[in-house]
Amino acid sequence: MFENLSERLSGVLDRLTKQGALSEDDVKTALREVRVALLEADVSLPVAREFIKKVQDQATGQAVTKSVTPGQQVVKIVHDALVDTLTGEGDPGALKIDNAPAPILMVGLQGSGKTTTTAKLAKRLKERDGKRVLMASLDVNRPAAMEQLQILGQQVGVDTLPIVKGEDPVTIAKRAKTQASLGGYDVYMLDTAGRLHIDAELIQQAADVRDVANPRETLLVVDGLTGQDAVNVATEFDDKIGVTGVVLTRMDGDGRGGAALSMRAITGKPIRFVGTGEKMDAIETFEPERIAGRILGMGDIVSLVEKAQQTIEAEQAERMMKRFQKGQFNMNDLKMQLEQMQKMGGMEGMMGMMPGMGKMAKQMEGAGIDDRMLVQQIALIQSMTKKERANPKILQASRKKRIAAGAGMEVSELNKLLKMQRQMGDMMKKMGKMGKGGMLKQAMKRMFGKGGPSPEEMAQGMDPKALEQAARQMGSGRGMPGGFPGMGGGQSLPPGLSGFGKKK
Repeated sequence: MFENLSERLSGVLDRLTKQGALSEDDVKTALREVRVALLEADVSLPVAREFIKKVQDQATGQAVTKSVTPGQQVVKIVHDALVDTLTGEGDPGALKIDNAPAPILMVGLQGSGKTTTTAKLAKRLKERDGKRVLMASLDVNRPAAMEQLQILGQQVGVDTLPIVKGEDPVTIAKRAKTQASLGGYDVYMLDTAGRLHIDAELIQQAADVRDVANPRETLLVVDGLTGQDAVNVATEFDDKIGVTGVVLTRMDGDGRGGAALSMRAITGKPIRFVGTGEKMDAIETFEPERIAGRILGMGDIVSLVEKAQQTIEAEQAERMMKRFQKGQFNMNDLKMQLEQMQKMGGMEGMMGMMPGMGKMAKQMEGAGIDDRMLVQQIALIQSMTKKERANPKILQASRKKRIAAGAGMEVSELNKLLKMQRQMGDMMKKMGKMGKGGMLKQAMKRMFGKGGPSPEEMAQGMDPKALEQAARQMGSGRGMPGGFPGMGGGQSLPPGLSGFGKKK
């Protein structure tokens, strides 16, 4: 979603960082371009003006730190100003659900993704915070709206209020409150009706429900693609109902991302969560620092580490580690790693979080490096027999032909995959032996050991400069770095990317 803004700002700031010393005119010219980039990305004019003024005041007369070029200093000032504009009070992910049953009211326009977001949040509360959640649909207007929430509830394993036809929203809200109290629920979520545009009837209906339920949180769900109008929607809802936070949906779309900046600055309401896809777990806490990092192409290593932690099973990792140390790395292990990359958002999702990779997206497309490649490699492994997967060394020409034909691929693709498996096996073996207790073992302990470091601390251990250098190497046409052997790359991992091998 922030691609457009990201590309423009990276271009402007790249030109600055190449200069040894900056004059005031350089900063002014750059900021003029930054303002144009913000306006093109749908940031409203007053917010863009205020933002530029803040950056200019800080950049002018700023003493440049040693070992940092003036351009890099400006990048840091722009980054800090972005974070400042996007930040709300308190932890965005911590919902106020202290006295059970705590009501959460979901409001917004029709088509903004309210019902899906309600189910996503309920799943998150249940799984991450261990809460018992009850969902209730108050949408009596849209056909099958109540049934939709019921089906989503079954999918995510969250209870929904039984449907009684002919009730009005206020009655349903009262019934939800009673059932939540009697059933021992921690949270009950009320999904209100939406309209195609803001109208008095909708607002009044939501206000009546608010008066009955006294919600601890009123979350406004806004479609990230609505651009400037999103700000008017947020202001209107806040004036009439009182909003405690915003959830931005369709952050994976091609909207321009400026709405997030404008909304936060004009309404003063924190953006709490962002919807990043269709799946029920595609919702993230809105972390201003990380979003600002992504906008400026600095990557988001912390999110990458967090995703890795969520998708790796501790026991499975322990078993794998013991085998890797002995140099046993077969096709089943490789398949598990490829599937893990898919779970973490595929090549695109992972690369988007790595510093400097944003700019490489087009080169990667040109080189045919995308998620289809993961699917094809998994298909080749599935085309093998159990015996072949466990011991790839037995693969002779006739077997290779059969496997490639079974996956609808060429033998050359299978050879690439086998080379990749051999190189990764060698790398794992080396890492198992390196240093005291082995590098792999230490990495696993850090990921799963009690009292281990947080994703933030682990991210600090990865050098963003080394990662960016690896990204540049990719873009320069020198092939893939060796961290992805078999994809046409070198033999060894660049220093910053070695973190990948360690995690797995």
